[in-house]
Amino acid sequence: MDSGALPAGIASGNGRLEAVDIDIAAQSGGRLKDVFVSEGDFVEAGQILARMDMVQLEARKAEAQAQIRRADIAIETAKSLVTQREAESEAAGANVELQEAELDAAERRLVRSEALAQANTVSQQVLDDDRAGVRKARAALASAKASLAATKAAIGSAQAQIVDAEAAVEAARASLASIQADIVDATLIAPRNGRVQYRLAQPGEVLASGGRVINMIDVSDVYMSLFLPTEQAGRVELGTEVRLVMDAAPGVVIPATVSFVSDVAQFTPKSVETEEERLKLTFRVRARIAPELLARYIRQVKTGLPGMAYVRLDPNTEWPAFLQQNLVK
Repeated sequence: MDSGALPAGIASGNGRLEAVDIDIAAQSGGRLKDVFVSEGDFVEAGQILARMDMVQLEARKAEAQAQIRRADIAIETAKSLVTQREAESEAAGANVELQEAELDAAERRLVRSEALAQANTVSQQVLDDDRAGVRKARAALASAKASLAATKAAIGSAQAQIVDAEAAVEAARASLASIQADIVDATLIAPRNGRVQYRLAQPGEVLASGGRVINMIDVSDVYMSLFLPTEQAGRVELGTEVRLVMDAAPGVVIPATVSFVSDVAQFTPKSVETEEERLKLTFRVRARIAPELLARYIRQVKTGLPGMAYVRLDPNTEWPAFLQQNLVK
């Protein structure tokens, strides 16, 4: 039945089945090792499509793991050093207390010697020795305090080494996580059910970052684009019923709905033969097949097939008989 015999509330247009294109590309540059699918193959979401060579990635992974182990050892070494420095600090603190006690005793002896010297009951030599003892005790105390300060500084330095080693561990772990992500990305998988259109690269080729390997179509999002003149396009609403008849299966009617109407007019495509229609402005209309219907026939879905789309502009208009028969459900 041609469009001239259609009821006034039904518009028609020719088109081809289309689907959303998906490019499967390499996340990082490298050599393509394997491609596991061929053009025309149906693939399911999560299926492995291709794999990049991972020799260098595995080497970088081993290097990052070694860096983590080295940094872990550095943390333990620094912690041991802190413990050692803390013990040395405690010993230095005890020595300070000892030298303070020695100074106190020396000062007491000197006081007694000076009192006895005034009474001429002690020799000048004893007095001089006690004065020298005080100076010696003060020097020893100063030295002990300096040692204590040095051990405290050493503790701070050792603690800083712990922080540095922990930062090195975090950096190495971040590097490892990045490499592991690259390893995961080196296996190219199908993001959804679809059909392979083109193999764009072959095993052995060296690809840059973002290099395309496979082009596939999403068979869960299939539609036909048609062009309607201004008068008809103005009556089309989103969700309007459409029925598709493919040239390859003229006896089968596929239900669809309008999912898009262009807001920019254009001239009728050259595929429309009459001069009168060619001079009219038209609008592109997209008729989308319901995903749940596609899911039931997903392995039979193919794009590029030509056919006719019939749009019900008036919901009160009955579908012609040929569009009611053999309706796919």
